[in-house]
Amino acid sequence: MIHTPEHINTINPYVPGKPIEELERELGIAGSIKLASNENPIGPSPLAIKALRKGMNDLNRYPDGSCYYLRQALSESLQVKPEEIIFGNGSNEIIELAVRTFLVPGDEAIMAHPSFVVYSTIVQAVQGKNIIVPLKDWRHDLQEMVSRITKKTKLVFIANPNNPTGTINTRTEMNAFMEKVPEGVLVVVDEAYYEYVTDSEYADSMQYFRKGRNILILRTFSKIYGLAGLRIGYGTAGAEIIAAMNRVRQPFNINSLAQKAAVAALRDEKHLAKTKLVNEKGKKYLYKNLDALKIAYVPTDANFIYIHLKDKTAPQIYDSLLKKGVIIRPMGNNAIRVTIGLPEENKRFIETMETVVRL
Repeated sequence: MIHTPEHINTINPYVPGKPIEELERELGIAGSIKLASNENPIGPSPLAIKALRKGMNDLNRYPDGSCYYLRQALSESLQVKPEEIIFGNGSNEIIELAVRTFLVPGDEAIMAHPSFVVYSTIVQAVQGKNIIVPLKDWRHDLQEMVSRITKKTKLVFIANPNNPTGTINTRTEMNAFMEKVPEGVLVVVDEAYYEYVTDSEYADSMQYFRKGRNILILRTFSKIYGLAGLRIGYGTAGAEIIAAMNRVRQPFNINSLAQKAAVAALRDEKHLAKTKLVNEKGKKYLYKNLDALKIAYVPTDANFIYIHLKDKTAPQIYDSLLKKGVIIRPMGNNAIRVTIGLPEENKRFIETMETVVRL
């Protein structure tokens, strides 16, 4: 029998949801809507679709291992050097690359809770130590996080906006935090949802990068760009940090179709503007109707809303909604997270939620 180390045995694996078609077959329902994974409800850019169709003819060839054209496009867009960008199979892979590159067994990584579960999972997988700091008022408690830094700390993870709460940390808070972070600590700022933010106080992480601070900024094409199925994300950091991470990155980790679609998606500013407009209108609709139902939620700067419950547990709400063809994400026993969808999807969620909470 193969022995599995204890630090692997104690990891709680990610449990993927079943395909919608299978759920509908099992439950005997049809016409389900998925509001569980923070996806772009209007889909990818038409320019990206066109690029995908064109790229289908070259699938017998390995992808460009350097992501040359996408690297050049992002270099120009972000005003950074090409060697200051790294690509991953979603930003998840870049998180893993950062942990594998900079942590050894016994090293510490600081992160908030609740936040993106991948941080703690990967740190545990390399026998690092997770230092968990609870959220304060639904947001990262940066003051407490910086106070927990020790000589063993190698990484600090900050999701801004945070997943699952949709909250942000402000420019003032981040400035104070960064001033206190020691030189030997890498701050990983996960900005998967930053394009959705409208708050003028939102922290500009690129300013710390341009000042030469030890920061790795993560972004993705999965959310506002609507390319979740192609799995492509990117990170920006100093050239030395990127070079170190590239030592452990596997070759050809970004498939050719993802590269072509991402280049095209970057050019489609109209699609981004449309997506943001749909999200803002949906947000206001959901706020209004959740208020009317007296359901508590956390105001969001992302494309999802964190709802905290009182009378019924999240698993019960999740199951009741699921049986009516509305798929959301349960978050422990007293909260759910719902993606802001198309107008008709938002309406159906509210109408279904109304019947569920009155059961």
